[in-house]
Amino acid sequence: MIMIEKNVEIAEGDLRGVEEGVQRLLHVLGYDDFDLGIKLTTNEEIRRYNNQFRGVDRPTDVLSFPYHIDLVAGERIVPQSDDDKNLGDIIISVEYLREDHDFETQPLAECLRILLVHGLCHLLGYTHDQEDDYELMQQKEDELLAVLRQRDA
Repeated sequence: MIMIEKNVEIAEGDLRGVEEGVQRLLHVLGYDDFDLGIKLTTNEEIRRYNNQFRGVDRPTDVLSFPYHIDLVAGERIVPQSDDDKNLGDIIISVEYLREDHDFETQPLAECLRILLVHGLCHLLGYTHDQEDDYELMQQKEDELLAVLRQRDA
């Protein structure tokens, strides 16, 4: 189940597109019956999370909190119980996006898709700390974005 919480204004069409897109991705990944939390929030709230969990006292665009913290990129989650059918949580500052992006060239819905794919990859064990990790994560992101864009065409 996808649980979306928001404490910022966002058009229902953009929100509906988020849920539909993420559901497609979970299906393609084979995690249809897994839980995923998505929180759309403000700069102030994401700054608090960023400071508390990463020691960085500033807002950012997206944070990911994986349920399976030791998962290796490309490894399949094998749940041992229903509780294990959880990917984790993705937090996105919509306010950060609105301040940082040019929506004439890239609509808010597309920015949200990109950040959700990025966050989802982190939940699946992908990182971008080292060059090899970055390339592997970029490939996975491109693959998942292609799934979303193919559906839109």
